[in-house]
Amino acid sequence: MALRNSGRQDAILVVDDENEIRDLVAQVLSNAGYLVREARSGEQAIEAVRHEQPLLVILDVRLPGISGYEVCGWLRSRFRDSLPIMFLSGERVEAFDRAAGLMLGADDYLLKPFSSEELLARVRGLLRRTLPTPRSLETKLTVRELEVLRLLAGGLGQKEISGRLAISTKTVGTHIEHILMKLGVQSRTQAVALAYRERLIDAASAGAELEAPQELTKGPR
Repeated sequence: MALRNSGRQDAILVVDDENEIRDLVAQVLSNAGYLVREARSGEQAIEAVRHEQPLLVILDVRLPGISGYEVCGWLRSRFRDSLPIMFLSGERVEAFDRAAGLMLGADDYLLKPFSSEELLARVRGLLRRTLPTPRSLETKLTVRELEVLRLLAGGLGQKEISGRLAISTKTVGTHIEHILMKLGVQSRTQAVALAYRERLIDAASAGAELEAPQELTKGPR
């Protein structure tokens, strides 16, 4: 387990068994001014967190021994909502994989390969965000925006949502922009994660969308 000190007291924990990916993420974050700790396995991650609560955890889904899903569950049971968690995955990349990760308690789900700019934007968004109360979130969204959010959670793209709700793709895009702005998040994935955790949508309603015919779920994300 390595430590890269860049002058901050709070560290971001990067957990990945691939040396190249772990080193890349750590270098990008270090260059942006963050203190970074690295772990190669779920066991190492848990050991590190027992000694010091990190600022944020970036967690590969597939790890040797204890999986990323198991580590996420352990972190949520220990820290509840006080610790932001971002999953990384290069294999579990389907809509239902992302939905499963978010329902397990992750705040975001980033697919490999990713750009340095996207990684930093996601990290900064998670660290900047202060979660409102569930009631204030629900009252911020219109009924139509909640419908769009539920369909996003089901893995549908903008074109598919347009067909389901009988509105134009441009209107769907406008609704999505409003949802991101009102929830104070940077991406659709973060919006869905926040909606699950704050119970704006439930797993059953999202699951119904995930069981839709596959040809309806392959639109642009």
